[in-house]
Amino acid sequence: MTPAGGALAGLRVVELASDHAAFAGKLLADLGAEVVLVEPPGGHHSRGYEPFVDDRPDPERSLWWWHYHTSKLGVVLDLEDGADVTRFRRLVATADIVLDGEAPGRMSALGLDFSDLRAGHDELVWVSVTAFGRDNPRRGEPFTDLTLLAGGGPVWSCGYDDHSLPPVRGGGNQGYQIGSVWAAIGALTAILARDVTGRGQLVDVSLHAAANVTTEAATQAWLMTGEEVSRLTCRHAARQGNVSQQTLALTADGRWMNTGVPPRTPREFSALSEWLDELDLRDEFPETVFLELGAKRETIAFGDIGVDPVLTEIVSAGREAMMFIASKLSADDFFVGGQRRGLTCGPVYAPEEIMADEHITARGFPTAVHHDDLDRDVVYPGAPFVMSATPWRIARRAPRIGEHQHLVFTPSS
Repeated sequence: MTPAGGALAGLRVVELASDHAAFAGKLLADLGAEVVLVEPPGGHHSRGYEPFVDDRPDPERSLWWWHYHTSKLGVVLDLEDGADVTRFRRLVATADIVLDGEAPGRMSALGLDFSDLRAGHDELVWVSVTAFGRDNPRRGEPFTDLTLLAGGGPVWSCGYDDHSLPPVRGGGNQGYQIGSVWAAIGALTAILARDVTGRGQLVDVSLHAAANVTTEAATQAWLMTGEEVSRLTCRHAARQGNVSQQTLALTADGRWMNTGVPPRTPREFSALSEWLDELDLRDEFPETVFLELGAKRETIAFGDIGVDPVLTEIVSAGREAMMFIASKLSADDFFVGGQRRGLTCGPVYAPEEIMADEHITARGFPTAVHHDDLDRDVVYPGAPFVMSATPWRIARRAPRIGEHQHLVFTPSS
């Protein structure tokens, strides 16, 4: 049975505060690990990131900080001060994992790197998260979330059909979050290996490499065939000659809907044909004949699109039927109707609409977290995934500067 504290209850993580590895610590903390966040005196600079609660700039009111540091304990240590160095060493001696987001070489210069602290602590897992890797020739280059996304490749796949326009950066610190997900995966894989071998290891995470292997088919296409993918509006980038149809549809009430992946099974083509009949729209959509052909096929082989002319028309009719039906219905009716028939579609939402949507709410995504400092609950984004046996939960709000100093360190330490 999973402990009440979460799937990772019993693991202690020491996290050195950073912008780019903060989400890795959050993932581990919200899954039940005890994550002790180490900040420099005065607090980490990301406490100054806006927006702030009630538009009042304050290191304790940054929404960025609140989001990325839920469920963590917070302490302050000056790693260039002798007494605090001793405290840090003792803290690491109690840890299963160190999550290190410091610049390459800094911890080594302080005598506080993995090689310095693993003596007598063979089971320690050290996860280093840097822009290009600890020993890469580019390790000293400055970086931001934008440069990681651009240099790593994801930005090349994001934008519009009109390639006279520049690529578009994904928002929300996606470069940092991609790297953090790989860091969390690496940390837990190393813990599993430790359970077998009894020994920890150094996990060297390159944010650039993490972005590069998270480009879907773009990196693969370039390495295997030398082809570049083309950016496509609101849909997957594709190699030249494999451009997909439009996916965005304007509904009868003026909302934009993403019609998602096209119908790709006989059952889905049958459901789409029946939907047209129920709406009494068959006569307005002559391509229904191709939907019926799709419903009668044993399989829909997407690799044959462009080769098999009949199959090509069937798949095209499926996409056009989704766009046509959307134009005749309100956004809500189209969304609910598509979902009931197992057809992928969804509205283009503003962030506040997502948090208010009844389906998202029913899933439990909006999560109320009590803030004793404000004497009220604050709604946070909840679990990015849901697992029935190993639940995710936000145990507490983000720590205030040095809030848990006396809890983590005894008077003698």
